[in-house]
Amino acid sequence: MFVVTGATGNVGRSLVRVLAAAGVRVTATSRRISGTDVPEGVAHTRADLADPESLRPVFDGADALFLQNGGPGAHLLSPRDILDVAKAGGVGRVVLLSSQGVATRPESVSHGDTARSIEDAVRQSGMTWTILRPGGFDSNAYAWAESVRARRTVAAPFADIGLPTIDPDDIAEVAAVTLREDGHAGQFYELTGPALNTPRQRAEAIADALGEPVRFIEQTRDEARAQMLRFMPEPVVETTLAILGDPTPAERRVSPDAERVLGRAPRTFADWARRYVDAFR
Repeated sequence: MFVVTGATGNVGRSLVRVLAAAGVRVTATSRRISGTDVPEGVAHTRADLADPESLRPVFDGADALFLQNGGPGAHLLSPRDILDVAKAGGVGRVVLLSSQGVATRPESVSHGDTARSIEDAVRQSGMTWTILRPGGFDSNAYAWAESVRARRTVAAPFADIGLPTIDPDDIAEVAAVTLREDGHAGQFYELTGPALNTPRQRAEAIADALGEPVRFIEQTRDEARAQMLRFMPEPVVETTLAILGDPTPAERRVSPDAERVLGRAPRTFADWARRYVDAFR
């Protein structure tokens, strides 16, 4: 049995679907999960990574664990306690969803330092481990959904700076392979999409998927910062703006790792937009 944490997120939800379709017994868990969040017949349990004891019943009899790194609230986690509870339940393999920022922004508390501490706990856990380090997600474009639905506009900074964002469904498929198959122990996989794409190009891809024009409005850095501060902590905002506006060569690199694991090229942003276009209608 496999445990998927963060099972209501963009990656976790897709991973549960992929594993269930492959006939794997799965327990999906998150803080607010319900039966509507999982395929029919998939077990689900509410539990909180910030409270490792709440996970003890979830791990009982489990073989493998998909562990998300906690996102902006990761500093609240006690990864060693989580892993100890997992081991006590029988888990022998863990796949960690980490962040590209561990390598590209090691000095950043929000993107590098905290995520590295979780990676270190996984590597020292005594379990078989694989670490996934994705860059930006295609699904970050959901932040534009309301303005596209209401006004057919997208507002974003750094209109023509490209990054190789990745489809969360591809991350989920990589995770499924590394959970189910041997040969991935001790590996770090940097996960990106197949090509650089810019905010302007992403808006155009959404317009193409809708079959209607979408107007792009380039924000200043200060305008974007003010908007992001409404829902993100300041350190996360500052590092995110640095990545979007002045990415390092490593952050602009297209990694071959997803294709190596999946045996096919990762999907483009346009592919993602077509599949999830209903969010923008």
